[in-house]
Amino acid sequence: MKKKVLLMGKSGSGKTSMRSIIFANYVARDTTRLGATMDVEHSHVKFLGNLILNLWDCGGQDAFMETYLESQRDYIFRNVEVLIYVFDVESKEIKKDLAYYDECLEAIMHNSKNAKVFCLIHKMDLIPEDNREKVFKKKEAELVKLSHPMKVQCFKTSIWDETLYKCWSQIVYSMVPNIGTIEANLRNFTNICGADEIVLFERATFLVIAHSTAKDHPDVHRFEKISNIIKQFKLSCSRAQSQFESMQVRNQNFKAYIEGFTPNTYVMLIVTDPGIESATTSLNIKAAKKHFATILAGNQMI
Repeated sequence: MKKKVLLMGKSGSGKTSMRSIIFANYVARDTTRLGATMDVEHSHVKFLGNLILNLWDCGGQDAFMETYLESQRDYIFRNVEVLIYVFDVESKEIKKDLAYYDECLEAIMHNSKNAKVFCLIHKMDLIPEDNREKVFKKKEAELVKLSHPMKVQCFKTSIWDETLYKCWSQIVYSMVPNIGTIEANLRNFTNICGADEIVLFERATFLVIAHSTAKDHPDVHRFEKISNIIKQFKLSCSRAQSQFESMQVRNQNFKAYIEGFTPNTYVMLIVTDPGIESATTSLNIKAAKKHFATILAGNQMI
């Protein structure tokens, strides 16, 4: 199942940097070497076995934007599943940025009226921390109003923290066809294991696909922080010519298990019940692998 994703926004807004971090294993400090995207760069990213993201990274220079909106309008905006539009939070040409966005929305409504639209207010690290939420809410309200009647979901993002992973995890989540079945089975698995929480990560990107939570946790960004940490650890293993397979972390309060689960995922289990033996949890993970591999291949089971 192939889904077309447009990644758009003005030149220099950070589109290619975020794509390289999520899909090409760059770290934030290395993105300074990336040049501007010329015209459209196509890439195919395989997710969960049967889901392929056909990602179109569209160069944001004025000449390219005008071409997309005029002579290539139907070619660019036809059969789009998701439009991701990136705004530089400190842009000095906000009126031009909004005008291009408005034209892109018009083209989407004409060619792909059922497409999902996500707006990323990017480079939020440049805004003082105590003012970020206020700046974001103001821009979000402006974009929601401009986008009507289309629905838009906005995110504040930066390549320097976990917000980038949170945003892209939710975008990918919106495209997983049998997500309800996956979540139902994760809830059953959580109950069987006596776990506090189980999280399913995509294997290559370590984006969060789904989770089941039995006990609330105060840190709403915990999954994305773990995504970032484990992905960097995986890269370190690769540089040492080793392959990351699994990890266990324990202290007096909890036990965490992270390991390869299906051909396209990793799983993380958090257990705080001291009466549950590690060997039991490991056996439960092993026993569930085949079942979840079938579900993630698209064959629904409960």
